[in-house]
Amino acid sequence: MEATKRRDAVKLAGLAMAAPAAAAQILQQAAAEAMEFTRQAEATSLGSGTLDHLDLAVTEFNRAYSLKPPKAVFDAVMDYRRKVDALLKGRHTHRQKRELLAFAGWLSELLAWLAHDLGDARTGLAFTTDAFVHGQQAGHGQLCAWAMDASASINLYEQRPGKARNAALKGLIEAPATHPLTVRLHAQAARAAAADGDADGFTTAFQAAEDAHRLLPPRSPRRFGLDVLPLADYALTSYPATSFIWLGQADKARHHAEQALSTYEAAPAASRSPSREAIARIDLALSHALLGDPDDAVALGHQALDSTRVVDSVRHRAGDLTSLLNRRYPHHAAVESLRERLAAADAAARPALPPTSTRA
Repeated sequence: MEATKRRDAVKLAGLAMAAPAAAAQILQQAAAEAMEFTRQAEATSLGSGTLDHLDLAVTEFNRAYSLKPPKAVFDAVMDYRRKVDALLKGRHTHRQKRELLAFAGWLSELLAWLAHDLGDARTGLAFTTDAFVHGQQAGHGQLCAWAMDASASINLYEQRPGKARNAALKGLIEAPATHPLTVRLHAQAARAAAADGDADGFTTAFQAAEDAHRLLPPRSPRRFGLDVLPLADYALTSYPATSFIWLGQADKARHHAEQALSTYEAAPAASRSPSREAIARIDLALSHALLGDPDDAVALGHQALDSTRVVDSVRHRAGDLTSLLNRRYPHHAAVESLRERLAAADAAARPALPPTSTRA
């Protein structure tokens, strides 16, 4: 009996001595695994300067947008969008993935505008969707809001005011309350209401845009080096000018178009937009035509077509102008010259956008 007790005691002592050794081995193995977890988390196939290079490229593309022919910029941006897609399929950290998703979204947002400028609404809207989805995946609400701003504009030019309004409201959910983009999205909703003939809806949404403008902080945010406040200021002048044309209120349209043109012309060189200036001139021309002054309307139409950036939206609005002039002043010789010039600009611009092998 005593011998058995002694053997059991020896076994227990041995187990007690083995337990710390086993625990130490487990902890040692866990430490090695933790190091491997860390290595995997930091493992990446991206070069050290890849993200900086992408930031610089997107910045340059945004600067080039209003300065270079849209076809050339589209091709260059599309090339980078494909490169980012390839990078997303490689190995990278979680932080790098979020940044790559955001760059993919920003490039698609720019491609949406360029496709719109080139007259391909289907491609433009496909890229707005892609930009929104990548913004969501990156946790980047502001990118989502910019994507919906583009969607609202494209849908308006496609005469789908309901979809334009929905896009603007979807963007407002994502946009920071004190950001100029919020002003612009409210103004987009107002313009969509006007396109739908809803004067009360226009008034309500435009009041919201003005209220949001008053809440903007003194220092304006920047987007890839560019001040975005002018985009809010333009929306408060140019959008109501167009809206009052659609609502048949020519005096108010003329007032806002004159304001818009002054705002555009006074903007710093980096913020100037030849196509927006051209559209402001067309809005002013439309108001003159509605008020019984075809000569000034035609002159302003020619000035708009003199722009260095006669993109599809400019030609589209110029078409609205020539249609109105043809209806109201069918025998005015100058009207025909403007119509012929626009027809030549349309013929020269199409086809402008080749099919792409990658649809975003």
